[in-house]
Amino acid sequence: MNQRILIVDDDPGIVAAITPSLLAQGYEVAVAHDGDAALSFFAQFAPHLVLLDLVIPALPGIAVCQQIRQHSAIPIIVVSVKGGEGDIVAALDNGADDYLVKPFRLRELLARIRAVLRRGQT
Repeated sequence: MNQRILIVDDDPGIVAAITPSLLAQGYEVAVAHDGDAALSFFAQFAPHLVLLDLVIPALPGIAVCQQIRQHSAIPIIVVSVKGGEGDIVAALDNGADDYLVKPFRLRELLARIRAVLRRGQT
């Protein structure tokens, strides 16, 4: 059974850059373009990991992270243009497991995904 990843990002360029690589690695992928859709997809898709942008429409990424944490301990990696220390600390304190600042290197993102999924298997 393939592991499922939910991408939550409203930037079509980021989604287009990430999705083919995840599919090539054997992951199943679902995409939500706003916070409300993210929570709906989370419930329906039952992902093993969430890639979450902080700056998304409808419901901010931090709120999405908090709501997911109320129901699940699955890994959440924030992928955001917000690179300030305060933003990173807030995301980690509100349930994120890792944080990557845009622009990022795709191989690094894939390695971080493998790392947090590996930790979740123990």
